[in-house]
Amino acid sequence: MSNEPLVNYDSESDVLYIVAKAGKEESFVEIAPGINVELNENSEVIGIEILNASEFLKPVVALLYKHMQMV
Repeated sequence: MSNEPLVNYDSESDVLYIVAKAGKEESFVEIAPGINVELNENSEVIGIEILNASEFLKPVVALLYKHMQMV
């Protein structure tokens, strides 16, 4: 894989991208509203894109913050 980060967050578009494998996107499948799995020419997963990431991850961040306060 290149020097591309495994996880990239674009704050301007509020998109979180998780790289699973190097490759060129040929298609994608929306597995839930705002969550796309990107596929290469062999239909292998190369990445996961989360749209409106700050809203989507807000419950996770809240739980992590709560846990950190208890430690």
